[in-house]
Amino acid sequence: MTIQLTPAQQAILSHAHQHTEGKIAWFPENIKGGARQKVIDGLFKRTLITYDGKDWFVAAEGYEALGVPRKAPVSAQAIDEVIEAATAAKPRMRDNSKQAQVIAMLKRPEGATIEQICEVTQWQAHTVRGTFAGAFKKKLGLEITSTKEVGGQRIYRVA
Repeated sequence: MTIQLTPAQQAILSHAHQHTEGKIAWFPENIKGGARQKVIDGLFKRTLITYDGKDWFVAAEGYEALGVPRKAPVSAQAIDEVIEAATAAKPRMRDNSKQAQVIAMLKRPEGATIEQICEVTQWQAHTVRGTFAGAFKKKLGLEITSTKEVGGQRIYRVA
């Protein structure tokens, strides 16, 4: 079965094969920021690349998809170790990001209201709620709780 690659995946894997001994070190000009991580995630989920704890490299399946011979043999145990390390890694977050500010607010004993978070981040309320569900719960694994006292606003906290 032939693995179908997108043009971007084809270009990234080919460049790594031809120029960097299999190391993923180049992306097309139109793939920047978060799009790069999405491309990496997609390649990794399809086992086309592996991670050595520091850098991403073309995996055997990636070379196969390109139809070229593999640059250097890697043991199955080494691949298993790399996959285990990559899947155990937690997502990183900058300390000065808006997400970090929101998490700090949610960790306070008094918690935070949607209104307070909107004021600090300049986000709209639906963006805050979406961040709770997506980035915080799904990606970071945080448990967000909410309470509402009679006549008061809903207070959110990290459990």
